Amino acid sequence: MLQDTKRLNLQAKMMEKRKRLLKSALELFAEKGYSNTSVRSIIDRSGLGTGTFYKYFNSKEEILKALLEEFLSQIISSIKNYYTQEKNLYVRFIETKRVTMEVFAQNEKLSEIYCRAAGTSDVIDQCLKEFDDKLIEFSIKNIDYGIRHGIFRNLPVAPIAHAILAVEKYLLYKWIILKAISKEEMLEMVVSFHKSLAIGLVKIEALDEYVAQQINVEDKT
Repeated sequence: MLQDTKRLNLQAKMMEKRKRLLKSALELFAEKGYSNTSVRSIIDRSGLGTGTFYKYFNSKEEILKALLEEFLSQIISSIKNYYTQEKNLYVRFIETKRVTMEVFAQNEKLSEIYCRAAGTSDVIDQCLKEFDDKLIEFSIKNIDYGIRHGIFRNLPVAPIAHAILAVEKYLLYKWIILKAISKEEMLEMVVSFHKSLAIGLVKIEALDEYVAQQINVEDKT
């Protein structure tokens, strides 16, 4: 029992140190940019030693990769949780994107790194590609599911999924980099785009049935 307690305490301390390094790197990447941030500055900001840094990460590149991977995991987890709650495909197609963009909106520093990191290195470009591919994969699976169940039109899915990501990334860029739109406008534009897309994607009879259901629900409330 005592050994188990010691082991758990050690694991907790190790996790805390790793989190401190990630937090320090995130702050510096957002403040100074990735290229202008050194490993030494991350170590100094964290208050930990050089040996501690290299116990968890081999390079600045690796810590950026870890930040992006954990950010992606947070987004995917939010989408999966929403999928378990909402079964209506028409609603889910639209609102899944709100869920996705709300995670970006709640993590401005990570969103800025995501928008600026392209071209940093081959490793980071590959990490970003995997990040984007995962989001595209979720869109493809959602649309394919709707087609198989006769809700969505039988259209080429991959171009739609890629277009969805392109719109999301552009609106993120307008919000976080150009500061041409507010966070709220970014969210509303993404959702509005998906409402319009859903109208074209959903079969007319299925859409009519959904609208009728919504009217009945409103009449009962």
